Amino acid sequence: MNIGVVGLGRMGSAIAERLLAAGHDVVVHNRSQPPVDELVAAGAGAAPSRTAIWDRADVCVTMMADPAALLAVTVDEDGLATAPNARGKLLIDMSTVGPDSSGRVAAAAESNGLGYLRAPVSGNPGVVRAGNLTIMVSGERDAFDAAADVLRDIGPTVFYVGEGERARVVKLALNLMIGGTSQLLAEAVTLGESYGIDRSELLEVVAASAIGSPFVRYKKDALANDDYSTTFTTTGLRKDMDLALDCASQSGVPLPVTAMVQQLLQACISSGMGDLDFTALLPRLQREAGAIAELPSSVA
Repeated sequence: MNIGVVGLGRMGSAIAERLLAAGHDVVVHNRSQPPVDELVAAGAGAAPSRTAIWDRADVCVTMMADPAALLAVTVDEDGLATAPNARGKLLIDMSTVGPDSSGRVAAAAESNGLGYLRAPVSGNPGVVRAGNLTIMVSGERDAFDAAADVLRDIGPTVFYVGEGERARVVKLALNLMIGGTSQLLAEAVTLGESYGIDRSELLEVVAASAIGSPFVRYKKDALANDDYSTTFTTTGLRKDMDLALDCASQSGVPLPVTAMVQQLLQACISSGMGDLDFTALLPRLQREAGAIAELPSSVA
């Protein structure tokens, strides 16, 4: 299939690589040129503009950093959702955004005769490249059925969760749980170490216990080694907490733990750890507890 990919950050580039490996004809576009050049060297084509993607692709995947970036490439000037040559084709957005901004894209796509699927993901670039990505999808069922094989080429675990913006809410629900779990891990480690319990041993017990999960098992080695190399930044997770709280406010749902974690993530950012992995919640708490004197820095 002829597939476009717009937004070649760490996740978008990994998605394009997966599509190339699956044998699709892939054409890419990005605001900066280096990731385009890397993918062209791997076999992709390059589109001279966003809307030129539609001249060569029947499906376009977008992966943007935030709602503003998504709106800029879809509904603003020269937007993918409003381009005349997009009619009859399919836009799949895999960004983590809220229902409001996604709804604006949906309205523009519908008025232009363009299909639109919301397909946010759970995973990082390493998970994408390993073929273990989970994708949550909402939108018209016919569009999902037509795109299901393409989505499984990106990640094998695909959930259709209904129409409209439901996938956006499912994704935000997952990420608020990641934030809360990360803070609880930080608290468990800091408490344990205050009593002389070895961090690695404690994390092994947690991972093997009833509270263990794939997320805990995935993070335990990095936490044991004070490794805060980013898989997803503290700033990125704070953005997702903002989106979850905004979504909850619109439906009248209180999220007190999410609100607390949002503030703790902001404290990490204000302390210079915004570009570190979100598990920087651990050293933030350790310094507050007097267990360490200095925080790791986002600046190498």
